Amino acid sequence: MNRTFASAAAVILLPAGIAATLAAAPASAEPPSAPSAPAGKAASPAMLDAMQRDLGLTAAQARARIARDDSAGLTELKLRKSLGSAFAGAWLTADATSFVVAVTDPAKAAEVRAAGATPKVVARSAGKLDAVKDRLDKAAGKAPDTVPGWYVDTKTNTVVVLARGGNAAAKSFVKASGVDASAVRVVASTEKPRVLYDVRGGDAYYIGGARCSIGFAVNGGFVSAGHCGNAGNSTSGYNQVSQGTFQASSFPGNDYSWVAVNSNWTPQPWVNNYAGGNVTVAGSTVAAIGSSICRSGSTTGWHCGTVQAYNQTVNYSQGSVSGLTRTNVCAEPGDSGGSWLSGQQAQGVTSGGSGNCTSGGTTYFQPVNEILSAYGRTLVTSGGGGGGGTPPPTGCSGYEYSVSGSLSSGSSAVQPNGSYYYSSSSGTHRGCLDGPSGADFDLYLQKWSGSSWVTVAQGITTSADESVSYSGTYGYYRWVVNAYRGSGSYALGYSNP
Repeated sequence: MNRTFASAAAVILLPAGIAATLAAAPASAEPPSAPSAPAGKAASPAMLDAMQRDLGLTAAQARARIARDDSAGLTELKLRKSLGSAFAGAWLTADATSFVVAVTDPAKAAEVRAAGATPKVVARSAGKLDAVKDRLDKAAGKAPDTVPGWYVDTKTNTVVVLARGGNAAAKSFVKASGVDASAVRVVASTEKPRVLYDVRGGDAYYIGGARCSIGFAVNGGFVSAGHCGNAGNSTSGYNQVSQGTFQASSFPGNDYSWVAVNSNWTPQPWVNNYAGGNVTVAGSTVAAIGSSICRSGSTTGWHCGTVQAYNQTVNYSQGSVSGLTRTNVCAEPGDSGGSWLSGQQAQGVTSGGSGNCTSGGTTYFQPVNEILSAYGRTLVTSGGGGGGGTPPPTGCSGYEYSVSGSLSSGSSAVQPNGSYYYSSSSGTHRGCLDGPSGADFDLYLQKWSGSSWVTVAQGITTSADESVSYSGTYGYYRWVVNAYRGSGSYALGYSNP
């Protein structure tokens, strides 16, 4: 493709279709002031659906709840500052019809009412409660296993210490910490907190003293190389935390396996690009011979080359393996089992090769679709679907907002709805484009510089599907979808801070 671009700090030179779209927008006029909460947020179908499902609300009630939540947040910010040391916390009531602000000074109650909130006079300020919690934090190393945690409970004007299996150990911990016991409530709990980790292609995993790389996340776990382990072998993750167990493995003859992970690990549609980010997996359409292809592995990271041949038989010292794909990409021990991608399409898992990433070499991979078929697994993709490379018809899922449209080849569209959105805080902007089969659609994220729209991130592979992730500061943003080649309908899912 002949896509010309400059650095993110400059105005990007875009294809003709995008240039025409940008010309229609004023280059020097700043967008009008955004509302305190983007209007699209209240109308987000994904958010409204989730609120109706989990909070038992109707669509109208969900919209009203969002408006009240936003108002409460703004009121709290204002009163926290104006009340100073008298501020003791704030909360919405269970039905969200009343916003309560606690104060230690009765004379401040009128100020709270004037702001539209309900005052409650309490004994301890937010500062004092935070100080109690800080003291407990400093003693955290001495907390018994039966204490899963503690937090400031503004509603009761205390610090809650959770206790599992009786209160005695928790009370002893509180006493030993030296805090004012009258400010603490010990509350019975059944919580057993655990850290949750992501299953991501290209990351290391360990089998005893050996190390391999994850291929792709599938339902229930991940696929990898067969020579990495046998059925029944236990694995630990990149962080040496218990991860899972090999369910099946085939080597030689084939070189594939699948590992079921425990509840500490969540399969994700990502591959580690070893540059501080992820490549999103959209499907598993087989790349043609001569196509560009990239590999992720825990020894040498991210390397690229081209597909040279299908269905190669490779004679290893342990026996021959047939049906492998040959590439001119380098790899080294420990990269075994790692991910191969062409664009966003999963291709396979690393089997073996010759040479290294200093002098170059040849590397072979086991095609992923054969693995999925052999074990009845489905690939975890950006659309939540399985393998086969066919994007889900409803577009990208798991994003806060969703928009759609249709483009003819060479044209472009600004989203959302020909406009922009305002992000009031720093954080990650994520976009997922699901384009028409056989087309080449691109996705650009642009930010208003004060005088023009500047492209800060882009997805410009040869695929119809693209994903973009960008960590940015507050400001005005918009998405641009470009039909580089081909025509048809598209769906765009995006989330912002």
